[in-house]
Amino acid sequence: MKQIEKIMKILSKEYPSNEKTTLNRMRKKPNAFKILISCLLSLRTQDKNTEIASKKLYAVADTPKKIANLQVKKLEKLIFSSGHYKKKARTLKYVSSVLIKKYNSKVPNDKEELLSIKGIGPKTANIVLAFAFGQSVIPVDVHVHVIANRLGWVKEKTPEKTEKALEKVLPKKYWKEINAILVLFGQEICITLSPKCSVCPIRKHCPRIGITRSR
Repeated sequence: MKQIEKIMKILSKEYPSNEKTTLNRMRKKPNAFKILISCLLSLRTQDKNTEIASKKLYAVADTPKKIANLQVKKLEKLIFSSGHYKKKARTLKYVSSVLIKKYNSKVPNDKEELLSIKGIGPKTANIVLAFAFGQSVIPVDVHVHVIANRLGWVKEKTPEKTEKALEKVLPKKYWKEINAILVLFGQEICITLSPKCSVCPIRKHCPRIGITRSR
């Protein structure tokens, strides 16, 4: 626990998260629906592509009703830069329709309710709960999963299991911030396939210093 605290203090200073990613910029004036949609757009793409797709989409449609009413081809064109745009367009329309029919166009602030909507997984649900509603949850994406295991904080095979394991060892004050911090750290230094150990700010605390690829 003390080692985790020490590492998180270092990374918190090295990677302040508020302004560096699309989702984190949205936390300043949280709109639960936009955070949800941008998170869905961010899956399997770079942040710069999420930013482009989000801006194009919200200039035309920024509510469940507007997205649900868009023609599929129009929606696909707006979010093209996010990649996997055909599948994402179907997901966005479906999620929007469920929010309209079941939740009066509001995004639920309950994890089980969010997970009950097809297309919303644990990471997306936790991003919404943490970033839009300020709840203490741990959003685990590939960066959090790989880095937490690489540092030896947990030893798990899936992000879902990593989330549960982190809840037992990570100080709660870092729950809402760990995703943003480790995403930036993972993109710049602790890269999944080939980490830059020689310039890592926590190299003296890492049990796997000098690895050249993820295992």
